[in-house]
Amino acid sequence: MNIVKLGMVSAIALGAAAPVYAQSAEAYAATDLNIRSGPGPQYDIVGVIPGGEATMVEGCLDGQSWCRVNFGDTMGWSYSDYLAVEVEEQAVALTTRPATVEVGTVTYEDPDGTAENETEGAAAGATLGALTAYAVGGPIGGIIAGGIAGGAAGSAAAEPEESTITYVRENPVDTVYLDGEVVVGAGIPTTVTTYEVPETTYRYVNINGATVIVDNETNLIVDVVR
Repeated sequence: MNIVKLGMVSAIALGAAAPVYAQSAEAYAATDLNIRSGPGPQYDIVGVIPGGEATMVEGCLDGQSWCRVNFGDTMGWSYSDYLAVEVEEQAVALTTRPATVEVGTVTYEDPDGTAENETEGAAAGATLGALTAYAVGGPIGGIIAGGIAGGAAGSAAAEPEESTITYVRENPVDTVYLDGEVVVGAGIPTTVTTYEVPETTYRYVNINGATVIVDNETNLIVDVVR
């Protein structure tokens, strides 16, 4: 299967993976959120934090939206736009946290893959956009109760039928890499080619190593096939 790279993260921080500050923080997944083996969409998915579940954030890369997390027996990296922290009883994305919420800074070293990832990222460029994230906000209780994916996706959040899931699994397509993370409610740029699911209003595509089902009218992700 060919791999098409659009907007891959190209900058990977180097150095020993150790926090600058001693403190870690508890955050909640605003929706079912991937844990990846490294800080970028090109890394393998090694686990998922269910929407509304808490995870420990060991630290975040300086100037990037990736944080090292510890969820149960799984350690890896998650996208901070969808990790919510509590600020005055409101849910705030870890990416946009105020200075009062202190999280350690970590760096990342991938001696076997960093040079290759940087080269591929530079070649791909970032001119074709990224996944459009939805805003994390509202009472923190709403996040804890089960995430905000349904509300974020709006009318496009209808659950696809099992026949649709079966079809996309049996008909794999090329992978496209975009900045950001695949979650229900995220928007796909119109520059990305999606593929028809017969006799439905859905289309599908593989983004960042995950097959997603897309609403044909809104171009919003309605399901991540796991």
